[in-house]
Amino acid sequence: MSIRHMFPIDKWDFKSESILADLPPHDYTLLTAHATEHTYAKGEIIFREGGFPSGIYFITKGKAKKYMADNDGHEQVIYVANTGELLGYHAILSGDHYPDSAAALEESRVMFIPKEDFLMVMQQSEVLSKRLLKTLSHEFSVLANSLSLLTRKPARQRLALQLIVLREKYKENHQPGMPVEINMSRKDLANFVGTAREHVIRLLAEFRQEGILETSGAKITVLDVNKLLLIYNQ
Repeated sequence: MSIRHMFPIDKWDFKSESILADLPPHDYTLLTAHATEHTYAKGEIIFREGGFPSGIYFITKGKAKKYMADNDGHEQVIYVANTGELLGYHAILSGDHYPDSAAALEESRVMFIPKEDFLMVMQQSEVLSKRLLKTLSHEFSVLANSLSLLTRKPARQRLALQLIVLREKYKENHQPGMPVEINMSRKDLANFVGTAREHVIRLLAEFRQEGILETSGAKITVLDVNKLLLIYNQ
């Protein structure tokens, strides 16, 4: 079941998958002329906060988390990127170091596009430059919404929202009426919600008792997204 008619998912989801979609063939060929593809194991670092970028990353299959870490090593997951999305291009555009880190949430294939090719095509492609500008503007709004969520909503409502967002991201080959299975460690989920791992475990147990979801290991199967929507809107 799609929830787009009931919930403004675009307020919480980047649109970087649209940047390279149906790019003019000539532009795409130039962009990927020297690209290489790598497979990352679950948990493997793609790039680290503070590193200097040498290119951008395009997820051809899998998922990755974008996160920041404090001096004690505690992570705050700020976004989950899906197949078809770009990573690392903000640092290229700003000419600065990576403002965050990225790591694979599952075994993922990622295409690396050298910085020089990306900048060359961006300068000559009106389509790509316009898409990047539009996407950056949208991502700013998404991050502002996420910051507001962390400061204004209790953990139960934050968890409900993030499960709604993750449910949309994990709906691969989804058929109407089928439950959606999310595969994420409790630690990553807690870091995404912005609370302690133990608190997330207790809240998931409550949601399970309320018939909202089922759990098995790291897997969370959403059974009733409407109840999650009700909790978030309380």
